[in-house]
Amino acid sequence: MMTIQNYVRPQTLEQAYELLSKNRRNRAVAGMLWLRLTGGSIQTAVDLCDLGLDTMEETDDAFVIGAMTPLRKLELAPGFAAYTGGAAARALGDIVGVQFRNLATVGGSVFGRFGFSDVLTLLLALDTEVELYGAGRMPLAEFAELPQTTRDLLVRIYVKKTPGNVAYRAVRIARTDFPVLTCAASRLDGKVRLCVGARPGKAMVLDLTEAAAGGLTPDTVKSLAEEAAKQILTGSNSRGSAAYRSHLVRVLAERTLSQVGGFGNGD
Repeated sequence: MMTIQNYVRPQTLEQAYELLSKNRRNRAVAGMLWLRLTGGSIQTAVDLCDLGLDTMEETDDAFVIGAMTPLRKLELAPGFAAYTGGAAARALGDIVGVQFRNLATVGGSVFGRFGFSDVLTLLLALDTEVELYGAGRMPLAEFAELPQTTRDLLVRIYVKKTPGNVAYRAVRIARTDFPVLTCAASRLDGKVRLCVGARPGKAMVLDLTEAAAGGLTPDTVKSLAEEAAKQILTGSNSRGSAAYRSHLVRVLAERTLSQVGGFGNGD
């Protein structure tokens, strides 16, 4: 059970950042759907709900997603759905249920860097940056490698409208359950990426640009998928064995890469 000693709703980003920096036991809270399951004691819960970070804006060159934006808003955003070719709906649609996605936030999913995160897997495959209060902007892949102990305050996520396409697939034992494995592939401005999460560790990114320099043909895709299964480390838990997950890496990598290559539908 989680216990909270103090509760504060800061009115500025500076105030929120100061509170989080003051004590390691102070925590930022948003949807509180995963955080409450972690247990332990929070000295001061810093609620970000008054900071105006629950908006999503589409500009000429990017989607600007506030950290407090609900997953459901991202799932239903028509511009984002069109840009991702339906991959966003595939990544978000099976996360627990609509009520849950109305509360869970994009920032919580990104900042938590959860191993089971469909959201992180999808965003890593896109041309994504995060904005941190004080530290500024950096690539999501760089942020994902920072230690969980970082006291940075996530403000916004930027998904650039880099020309290309993306595909997403996941395997679950049952709908709304945690995924056994997540997989996203993209080809953006000539760069080919494969992201695999729920290994059960957090998503791992492979840059396949050089290996796919000759184009994504059926033979190339099959070879890339087999190599990915060898490179991506997997483990076992109650949802699947390491061997099963490695098998899924090969299968889902082949399906998603085929889709971004233009000769498969991912099924």
